[in-house]
Amino acid sequence: MTRGNVLSIARRGGAMSVAVAAASFTLAGCASFSKDGGMTLVADQTGSVLGTPAQKIENEADAAAAKARVRTLLSSTLTANAAVQIALLNNRTLQAAYNDLGVSEAEMVQASLPPAPTLSLAHLTGAELEIERQLAQNLLALLSLPRRREIAEDRFRTAQARAVEATLSIATEARRAFYRAVAAKETVTFLEQSRTSADAASELAKKLGETGAMPKLDQAREHAFYAEISGQLAAARLRERSEREKLNRVLGLWGSELKYRLPNWLPKLPSKPRASDTIETEAVSRRVDLQIARMDLMVLAKEYGLTRATRYIDMLEVSALSRDTHSRVTNTDYTLAPGPTLVKSETPEIEKTPRNGYEISFQIPIYDFGEAKTRLAEQSYLRAVNLLIDKAVNVRADARDAYQSYRGAYDIARYYDKEIIPLRETISEQTLLNYNGMLSDLFALLADARDRISANMQAIDAKRDFWLADVDLHAAMTGGGAGTLTPSPQAAQAPSN
Repeated sequence: MTRGNVLSIARRGGAMSVAVAAASFTLAGCASFSKDGGMTLVADQTGSVLGTPAQKIENEADAAAAKARVRTLLSSTLTANAAVQIALLNNRTLQAAYNDLGVSEAEMVQASLPPAPTLSLAHLTGAELEIERQLAQNLLALLSLPRRREIAEDRFRTAQARAVEATLSIATEARRAFYRAVAAKETVTFLEQSRTSADAASELAKKLGETGAMPKLDQAREHAFYAEISGQLAAARLRERSEREKLNRVLGLWGSELKYRLPNWLPKLPSKPRASDTIETEAVSRRVDLQIARMDLMVLAKEYGLTRATRYIDMLEVSALSRDTHSRVTNTDYTLAPGPTLVKSETPEIEKTPRNGYEISFQIPIYDFGEAKTRLAEQSYLRAVNLLIDKAVNVRADARDAYQSYRGAYDIARYYDKEIIPLRETISEQTLLNYNGMLSDLFALLADARDRISANMQAIDAKRDFWLADVDLHAAMTGGGAGTLTPSPQAAQAPSN
């Protein structure tokens, strides 16, 4: 016999079938898709952190509106905030992460539905004709449906947190790429100005050499200095193109969109750095990856409870049966004919015998009492507990380390801005005066020019490092930094039979 359950049109077993069917509809509830696909929560959380809400591109109208917004942002000189807005609208990896959220919602709705009953029909011929109808329902899966639905909803909320994390990660990557590209452009701008001055000095040295007013050694020094600046400029331009392409990749730009303008200079340093009093507290309360770890632990706890509740029985099915037996019978009649004569007559007929009942099937745990399954769920849960504690420790350490880098980068950049660069300008002015007054030679003038160029390039790098450290500090407090994206914990999930 085929295992099965629910519904029977027979008198016997019909009450149980109707009861199981009613339970199916009661436990099923109303599983449906949300209007926003879970994006409202993602948009609210990303908007509060970034100032720009996440937006999912679902149709041609959304794509057209996003493209128009991107064109508007690109029409002006790009800023860090504008770069983040463009990335949130135009980065296809991020849109794929939002599609993953839609997949998770579909899985949640699917897990919220009761198991479908199984209908089987049997047709047996021989001396008798038998027709059997059987409707089966997995009763264990039906009874555990509320807990399974609750677990599926928790997994969907975890998927929403992952979408938030992916959004923050793309925003962080966009800011990093923006500051690197602007710093590379500022370096090129400074070297172009330096090369212009070196070119003028080299041409002057050439003319003075033709008149015999400058020896060949000094001419060679001037020409070598110009060549060195040209080499540094070529390397800087190559680095600028590379950093710009990295920015293009994050922003998802191509074609005519690549003609946007970047600022010539990095933003000025803030007047004072942010305080460190609440860094750890904010990180522990706001880090998205830590929230995801907590959610994963909650799901595993519920799965562990479900596993313990069903550890002895993996399969429990109830079947409603209805069988009709069709037998060939012969009715014999005797009539009295004139004579008198007794006349025998036989009439073949088909006799239908209906039988109704039910069948209960369950697995006998002879070899496995669920100990292995329970142990797997228990160890998976304890593993998640330890990983959560480790994550909390690492979050605090990340926040402290990021702030130390932020504060150190701020102090270094400000020292260059307030001390080193002004001193270099003073030295250059005095060296030039001494050279014009014939108190120093050309070698000293060129050495000072090289030192001044080096100091300015180091100042640009120091300011770039500060803004990158600022981005890293923000990521350490909210999530989405490099290496913090949380993978799906499928490998750590306990079986939920």
